[in-house]
Amino acid sequence: MASIGSYALVLALGLSVYSFLVGIFALAFPSPASSQLSETARRAGIALFFVVLLAAVVLVAAAFSDDFSIAYIKNHSNRDLPGPYKFAVLWSGQEGSLLFWSLILGAYAFVLRLRWATDPRLFAWASAIIAGVQTFFLLLLNVAANPFGIVTGTIPADGAGLNPLLQYPEMVIHPPMLYLGYVGFTVPFAFALGALIMKYPGEKWIHITRRWTMVTWGFLMCGIFLGAHWAYAVLGWGGYWAWDPVENASFMPWLMGTAFLHSVMMQEKRGMLKVWNMWLVFSTFWLAILGTFLTRSGIISSVHAFAQSGIGPWFGWFLVITLAVFTFFFVKNRDHLRTEHKLESMISRESSFLFNNLLFVLLCFTVLWGTWFPKISELVQGNKVTVGAPFYNRVAVPVALLLLLLTAVGPLLAWRRTSLESLKRNFGWPLVGSIVVAVILMATPENWNAPFGLKPWKDIGYFYSLMAITLGTLVVLTVASEFYRGARVIAGHTGQNLFASMVQLTHRNTRRYGGYIIHVGVVIALFGVAGSAFNQDKEQEMAYGDKMNLGAYTIVCRSYTQEEKPNYGSEWAIMDVYRGDRLITTLFPERRFYTASQQASTMPQVYSNFQEDVYLVYEGLNDSNGRPIIKAHLNALVMWIWLGAWIMLIGTALAMVPNAQASVRVPARLVAKDTATVGAD
Repeated sequence: MASIGSYALVLALGLSVYSFLVGIFALAFPSPASSQLSETARRAGIALFFVVLLAAVVLVAAAFSDDFSIAYIKNHSNRDLPGPYKFAVLWSGQEGSLLFWSLILGAYAFVLRLRWATDPRLFAWASAIIAGVQTFFLLLLNVAANPFGIVTGTIPADGAGLNPLLQYPEMVIHPPMLYLGYVGFTVPFAFALGALIMKYPGEKWIHITRRWTMVTWGFLMCGIFLGAHWAYAVLGWGGYWAWDPVENASFMPWLMGTAFLHSVMMQEKRGMLKVWNMWLVFSTFWLAILGTFLTRSGIISSVHAFAQSGIGPWFGWFLVITLAVFTFFFVKNRDHLRTEHKLESMISRESSFLFNNLLFVLLCFTVLWGTWFPKISELVQGNKVTVGAPFYNRVAVPVALLLLLLTAVGPLLAWRRTSLESLKRNFGWPLVGSIVVAVILMATPENWNAPFGLKPWKDIGYFYSLMAITLGTLVVLTVASEFYRGARVIAGHTGQNLFASMVQLTHRNTRRYGGYIIHVGVVIALFGVAGSAFNQDKEQEMAYGDKMNLGAYTIVCRSYTQEEKPNYGSEWAIMDVYRGDRLITTLFPERRFYTASQQASTMPQVYSNFQEDVYLVYEGLNDSNGRPIIKAHLNALVMWIWLGAWIMLIGTALAMVPNAQASVRVPARLVAKDTATVGAD
């Protein structure tokens, strides 16, 4: 079985090299014969996907058949591992995850090569560039990180098992979503570089890549939120985002991709920011590779990272080469990227997009600097200095508030310039509504037991939460006013009710109104983040019948026990949660010890509602008296984060739906009037 996988990887490398070199040659020396060569390069790329798929299937089959003669299976699986997690073995380790990366890239390229007829020359450039990236990953798999290496010596009877942190249902889908986002950004980068090399006229490459970018951006967003939920549900520290280096590694390309999706509209509408957009596309791709370098080089420590290995230099050189290639063609062809218009007014949609982009880049640079600061300080000072959440929050929170303000104002601004009168007319009611919300929040009594009973002047965290909720309300009201005004116009022309008119309005311009829904999702998620200013936590030994008071809740220990299962042993407590005298729920916080890997893992239990989460962690037994130690967190508004993620996902899907043709239906009253007029004549 291992030999089949190894031969498949060698064949895949050969096909990738052929697709890359022959594709570049055919483009560099166009002729009738070159078009035939280009077609063979395309077919080699198509075949490449199926060969890599074969290698991946072989590795998964080896995991299910417990083939511990393969070192990768021995290190990442065991006989009692449940089936879904054996499937996840494919991406759980260094070598398998690189194979999975190559498989996803092959799938993206497969779809691209099937759509070749859209614009053969531009697609040929994109195909060749993707083949170049694929060649790098297949070289890694064949030379430095082969997943089909054979165990030397005695083949063990059982494997070391999957990392306990990965034995959670979401980890079956979180890495694929993240990889679909990471890898997918190769496609818009390939189109951008191809358009730059061939001095592609017009903005067609932007239109082609928009949906590719939206798809990959959406996958990366799903991956980030799934990772946050996994951290919340498994790691047992009571939070969902710790500004960990690997969390940052996924966040940075998402930020740059978000900036690109906003600024690209200026190039489509006004022919502006062509240079900026080229560098945004490249930076998004480059940061995705940089994130992969972070997780695999061992250069920065993280609970999410793979073990230190020797493939870090490979990624380092690849980053240098891609930067050099892109810079060379940018310098060579930069005259092709001259802007067609200039910024005419600071009160315009163009200026809104420009400031929006600058803030996204500032936030991305802050995250990049904080992530690499430990290594930079070690190189400069000789000692490693790590920055924590306070550093990131000091910049990220004010920038996020400014972005909320721009998100509210932007839709109300016209292209080129906006009159102050128009701005006042459109902005009035949303502004009044948000001010009313702020006043209500500030006037709420401190002893009112609800997350919106804010105490805004207690410290800066409360103030930031107040501002986030106020500005978020402004965004929601602005979006609502946009839907209302557009729907009212349609209703006046068609006689439909307001809701049906909103549906028709959205279908006419799915990109715009899908984007508005994404903005609402972002706001809802930020409401949840704002709730963290009101979190509480407590730790206590809990014998039978002991009570713990936390906010409005009383937690009572009913019992605690142990159990042995084939894959792990566990101990847990049975905790009743009361609100006043009423039993709300019973939670079972658990601590597991996995036999194969000899590692422990916590399984927190959470009771959620829209107001707050009761989050219980079984910390273990006190060795002196045998009592369990329970840590409890009361986390405000966390459910809003996951709700916001779903709304963002719906908005992303809607934004990719093709627009419907405008259809006008004459209202019945107008038809009757016209009929009466004709009769009179």
